[in-house]
Amino acid sequence: MKLIKLDATDSTNDFLKQLSGEQALENFTVVTAENQTNGKGQMGAKWDSETGKNLIFSVLVKNVLNKITEIFDLNFAVALSVLTTLEKNNIPNLSIKWPNDILSDNKKVAGILIENTIKNNGEITSIIGVGLNVNQLNFDNLPKASSLAVIMKKELDKEVILKQLIESLKSNCDLLQNKSASQLWNSYNNKLFKKGIPMAFLLPDGIQFMGIIKSVNSSGKLEVKLENDTIETFGIKEIQLLY
Repeated sequence: MKLIKLDATDSTNDFLKQLSGEQALENFTVVTAENQTNGKGQMGAKWDSETGKNLIFSVLVKNVLNKITEIFDLNFAVALSVLTTLEKNNIPNLSIKWPNDILSDNKKVAGILIENTIKNNGEITSIIGVGLNVNQLNFDNLPKASSLAVIMKKELDKEVILKQLIESLKSNCDLLQNKSASQLWNSYNNKLFKKGIPMAFLLPDGIQFMGIIKSVNSSGKLEVKLENDTIETFGIKEIQLLY
């Protein structure tokens, strides 16, 4: 694993993306930063993190996906890699809030942003950005966030966790290359936050409704059972979970 450590950068995803365009990088090259001034989350959200306290990193993954239709398979692999690593560190009551936030109980401890580039020859390169709250203690303005240190009541070693996480990611990417995505899909669905529990959802037009999460399909869409017992699927920008 090639590791590039930065004190600060706008975005580890952007840094790694630019670097990979300028030179050939080995697979699973990792860029970490103690401070990220313009961190990105899903759908343009900003990722804020206290300097030096958390794991902020991006990983280059290539030669794993063969088709554009397999892109969400990588999402399964990454989310499970984070979750498995946290399980190894005894973080309790873990789940995956669709599409790829990692929760302990109802508190978010990690977020993931994957950006894919498809070359003219069909080769798919992915930049995987992960923000994992490790030793930050203050979340006064983020009532739905927490950290491993808050949960475990002790500081954890960020470098050890990073090494564990990359090893887990490599293992899950091996499964993708060996055409075992269904194994990851099943594990991901078994860990879905609020699966099988009636809950409220919000549509982009402001309409709220009740439904039950059944699963996430292989295309990455959320399957929700409505009050009339029909199943409807939603993309990432088409629905919001209220909890």
